[in-house]
Amino acid sequence: MNTTEKIWKRGEAMLLSSKIKEEGQRIVFTNGCFDILHAGHVTYLQEAAALGDFLVVGINSDDSIKRLEKSPARPLQNEFSRTAVMAALGCVGAVVVFDEDTPLQLIQAVKPDVLVKGADYKIEDIVGAAEVLSWGGEVKTLDFLPGYSTSSIEKKILEANRSV
Repeated sequence: MNTTEKIWKRGEAMLLSSKIKEEGQRIVFTNGCFDILHAGHVTYLQEAAALGDFLVVGINSDDSIKRLEKSPARPLQNEFSRTAVMAALGCVGAVVVFDEDTPLQLIQAVKPDVLVKGADYKIEDIVGAAEVLSWGGEVKTLDFLPGYSTSSIEKKILEANRSV
């Protein structure tokens, strides 16, 4: 599957994920901004993908990132760039951009067998957890690779620019 085939619209996500499930594959879903892809993200995505057969990644739109108020400079890369990079990863089956504040509607469309978030979340606080559990799915948290975060990379870049 080439990179552009991996980038789905919301409507496609519902239809294509149903087809994947009919083929007997387990769908794993995770989401995030993935603003500067780093080793921590790659490790996390590979571990998430290993929990099933097909990994769907929900990516926050530029507008939804701005509403998260992570940093005035965010997103550092636009959604086209973030989506293209994510779709290029071998462990990722599909990428879908969502514009809402949470991925709940996308989770309900995809109906994953496994919902995955970072270990900084409690399962009861994960958006979509109750829904995934209600249809017999699983909710998992994964540890992060220590020392890697987009916020720390952004801080390092800003500090380097101040000293120039």
